[in-house]
Amino acid sequence: MEIKRLVFGLIAIGQLYLAGCAQKKDPEIKEAKLVWSDEFNYTGLPDSTKWSYDTGGDGWGNNEKQFYTEKRTQNAHVENGILTITAMKEDFQGAGYTSARLVSKNKGEWKYGRMEIRAKLPKGRGVWPAIWMLPTYSDHGDWPASGEIDIMEHVGYLPDSVFATVHTGAYNHTIGTQKGTQTFRTDLSEAFHVYKLDWNENEIKIFIDDELYFTFSNEKKTFREWPFDQKFHLLLNVAVGGNWGGSRGIDDSIFPQAMQVDWVRVYQ
Repeated sequence: MEIKRLVFGLIAIGQLYLAGCAQKKDPEIKEAKLVWSDEFNYTGLPDSTKWSYDTGGDGWGNNEKQFYTEKRTQNAHVENGILTITAMKEDFQGAGYTSARLVSKNKGEWKYGRMEIRAKLPKGRGVWPAIWMLPTYSDHGDWPASGEIDIMEHVGYLPDSVFATVHTGAYNHTIGTQKGTQTFRTDLSEAFHVYKLDWNENEIKIFIDDELYFTFSNEKKTFREWPFDQKFHLLLNVAVGGNWGGSRGIDDSIFPQAMQVDWVRVYQ
């Protein structure tokens, strides 16, 4: 009888402990609901109800070398539950490389929330993949005034590094004030990792595999410091070369190279 009481007592203590842990959970995380996703459980081109394409080959303001194509399976296709965005060495529309830049603009856009993207990165000198966000309506003016959130950037000549960055009118690389940092993994091109953004009216937090490595806080000043009070949309792309990605040249022997995306999920 005493043993039974002891067992029930231990069970009760355990239940109280678990209840206390549940109460300590971040209420935003506890209440967040999935509001938009692409699990890539289909075959062919990316889902046109969720993704559009940025197209062209004018350097994209960064002296990039690729031409971004539209609805071309060689550069963007879905198969076996994976979205593959492929950069290729080929002559196309006056450019020496092709790739794809998918955007959720007008099909998925949010003010605040948690964005999670499980991806495996390309490798090699000259590739510049990114998972990032731009404002849909640019309420505060043209870039960088209305902001940019880089959930993940990678340059191939730094194979073990990923970067998280924000750009605003007050904080951006053109004036040497941008806010960002990097973290390290040895298997970025061999394994999938989850790149996550938590964004609310007070701060932006960026994670890899639940490791928080960048926080940007709202200083409560003007939109020059915090333009992140409007709807943003997602972008997925693999650039070639450019001011950053190509700063140590491009190794043409690496192509084709691809970023693979297992899923994209947005919670609010």
